Amino acid sequence: HGLPLMGTGDWNDGMDRIGEKGRGESIWLAWFQIATVGLFAPLAIAAGHPDDAERWQAHATSLQKAIAENAWDGDWFVRAFDDDGLPWGSKTNDACQIDLIAQAWSVLFGNNPDDRARKALQSARRHLVDTDARLIRLLTPPFDQADRDPGYIQAYPPEIRENGGQYTHAATWLGVAYVAVQDGDKAHEVFDLINPIRRSASMTDADRYKREPYVLAGDVSGATSRVGQGGWSWYTGSASWMWQLGVEGILGIKPEAGAIRIEPCLPTGWPAVQITLDGDQGRIDVLIERDDRLRDTETQVTIDCLLYTSDAADEVSPV
Repeated sequence: HGLPLMGTGDWNDGMDRIGEKGRGESIWLAWFQIATVGLFAPLAIAAGHPDDAERWQAHATSLQKAIAENAWDGDWFVRAFDDDGLPWGSKTNDACQIDLIAQAWSVLFGNNPDDRARKALQSARRHLVDTDARLIRLLTPPFDQADRDPGYIQAYPPEIRENGGQYTHAATWLGVAYVAVQDGDKAHEVFDLINPIRRSASMTDADRYKREPYVLAGDVSGATSRVGQGGWSWYTGSASWMWQLGVEGILGIKPEAGAIRIEPCLPTGWPAVQITLDGDQGRIDVLIERDDRLRDTETQVTIDCLLYTSDAADEVSPV
């Protein structure tokens, strides 16, 4: 299908037999390669290697075309094609009819989200987000009665770890995807659902969770007898992305070379946030407030008592 080979696992190493014969392909890895090209091509150009950047960009364009022609399943994107060319993450499958990371990265790969990507996010929330159980599942249904063998992922009990439980690393990507479509309410919902402090809000909750309330667990069980029980804690892959979701995503504090970009995506219930940035060169106090007097596309910024205003289509100018 013109997509990257999956080999014995991509991000999800538990799917280690989907491409073990060297023909299986990963849709998620295609999105991820496109995103990587988008980050590295400008650096290559700046470093004097435009030919490399051009070659990478041509590859990214071919991947987008292959995804558009082969990976759309009607309401979401499939996850992979196995060595026989059959899909995983399709509504035609008995297990893994939808997989979270293929939907999240359809938004995160870099371009403005199109109608398919937005629909994929809606499908992910409908099928994978369980607000009552406070879970964001990696995939559903789990691999317990699959007619094909995806790999050692099915050795986990149903709804444990990658086999249909919450894999928190992937759950954070859903939140970051909501930031990308400027949906602050859903981005905050994801942050709140996976927040370990919220999982230990009462003694009953803490007894169920059975993990520390101050660090992220890599996984949370969705199995009936263990629903809400934390798994592998102190998981740094989840923690680093949780930080990006909260600080760079929802609060919108993004470091750049020699500068700070402030691009918040606040939930509607937050009238204001206050942030203090401390660094080697001093301290910056940031106050972000909603102002109903401004148009949706309009922003006002006050820096050291000097007021600037901007519109989405205009440059920032002093008032």
